[in-house]
Amino acid sequence: MASSDVSRLRSFNRRYTEVLGLLNERLDGSAFSLSEARVLYELAHGHEQTAADIARRLRLDPGQLSRILRDFEKQGLLAGEASPDHARHRLLSLRAPGREAFAELDRQTGAAIGALLDRFDPHSRARLVELATRLEGVLAGGEQPVVYRAPRTGDIGWITHRQAVLYHEEYGWDWTYEALVARILGEFVAQFDPARDDAWIAELGGEAVGSIFLKGGEAGTAKLRLLYVEPSARGRRIGAALVRLCVERGRALGYARLELWTNSVLASARRIYEGAGFELVAEEPHHSFGQDLVGQTWGLEL
Repeated sequence: MASSDVSRLRSFNRRYTEVLGLLNERLDGSAFSLSEARVLYELAHGHEQTAADIARRLRLDPGQLSRILRDFEKQGLLAGEASPDHARHRLLSLRAPGREAFAELDRQTGAAIGALLDRFDPHSRARLVELATRLEGVLAGGEQPVVYRAPRTGDIGWITHRQAVLYHEEYGWDWTYEALVARILGEFVAQFDPARDDAWIAELGGEAVGSIFLKGGEAGTAKLRLLYVEPSARGRRIGAALVRLCVERGRALGYARLELWTNSVLASARRIYEGAGFELVAEEPHHSFGQDLVGQTWGLEL
């Protein structure tokens, strides 16, 4: 484990607990600590459950949980009765005062989070919520579904930026490649015809992670352009899915052939094209983007 990764996550944790006030003795000015609030939440949202169930779900020390539950009973918030399946197990639930206490805590917490979000402009607020959703998915250990959608306002500039940065970082291409991408996408938008063209953005956890464009041409031939996938999303066959969408749409629009231009150094992309049935038509060395490259033309009969 890289020490820089550990330091970065610890830094995030310090800032997170500071901003949300999680180190305060009482959560959001309520009568409850963070641990007490978590237990109250579990009791309010679960069916009758045992102390062992709650301790396991919250990964809470049984001794600490026992003290919290005793305090709740003394305050008249908690009820317990013997389980019909096992007499030694007590099934716990909230009394009416406990439900009222949770409702007030929930209101206070919602107000506190709302006040925090109000500190940010709309764009930053949306970004924060998206990233929180994505982080929750990663920590839960589950993979979020990839969504393939049409471009929206802001996507074209973002794709231009990300492609330029990625190809500079991975292959050393200079800013003339950014100019090429900007020109291609600018012309695509200016000349866009839904009867001839199409485009897709791959989105994961509310964040754009890839794209591809279908540009109609003459004599029954269309061009597949500017396939890319973010490094963080690679390994999920997003590139193959984007190419498949492009090919299927090309057939639906009546094209007889798809063509694309790429460079030999883009090995991962070439494997995707080969997997989709494209064949190498021609190649020629050239000096572009500050590098000596071999340009390739690939074609697919539809």
